[in-house]
Amino acid sequence: MSVAVRLPAYQVLADTIRGQITSGELRPGDRLPTEPQLCASSGVSRSTVREALRLLASQHLITTTRGVTGGSFVAHPSTEQLATGLATGVSLMLSSGTLHQRDVLEMRGMMEVPATGYAAVRRTDADLEAIRALLLAPRPDGLSQIIDRHRRFHLAVIRASGNALARLMAHPLYPTLTEDSLSGVISETFWDRVDMEHHEIVDAMAAGDASSAQRAAARHVAHLREAIERVRPLPDSADAVCAVSAA
Repeated sequence: MSVAVRLPAYQVLADTIRGQITSGELRPGDRLPTEPQLCASSGVSRSTVREALRLLASQHLITTTRGVTGGSFVAHPSTEQLATGLATGVSLMLSSGTLHQRDVLEMRGMMEVPATGYAAVRRTDADLEAIRALLLAPRPDGLSQIIDRHRRFHLAVIRASGNALARLMAHPLYPTLTEDSLSGVISETFWDRVDMEHHEIVDAMAAGDASSAQRAAARHVAHLREAIERVRPLPDSADAVCAVSAA
């Protein structure tokens, strides 16, 4: 028989306030009740209220200011803060072994391929100029600079798709391609092929050809996956799926 776990009082209060924020009952910029008011309404001590507020602040849901006009306020959503939290979570899952590069690359295929198609029809001239500036020719000096430009190239493509949620979800995926993860993968022709694939994506976007852009993106993700798996086989291989998506 399972035993119900009683949550700490501060977490119960934090969950209640979080629910009010995520439901829209409390809007960005709204002031939360004062600490004495929260004590009275929830029946908990002031130290418990403060612990709940600290938890909400650590999750970037509220901000607290001091002084006569101070208090706790619902935070305005920040894509950068949310993306940083997601990226940290993905890194922790990778380091603990609960997540694998296979999962990251599969997710890139599921999101990046259709997003590149949207970018082909939604991109502006400014988007295209920014993406072209991140091509790998001329090649930057140093592997870390090359990887950083590769990451920024794909984030710029996602940005050109015009979907704010895709931009948020993309941020944790690209930092996982690191010098360590590419150890033993790099060959004389690896980045030449990556650059060629990036050019194919840009050319399709410039032509406004969503289908060609999607196919180019699918080939690129499949190439990355094949190159990594050639050195360190990924668990639960899904080559057939990758092959279909890249066709």
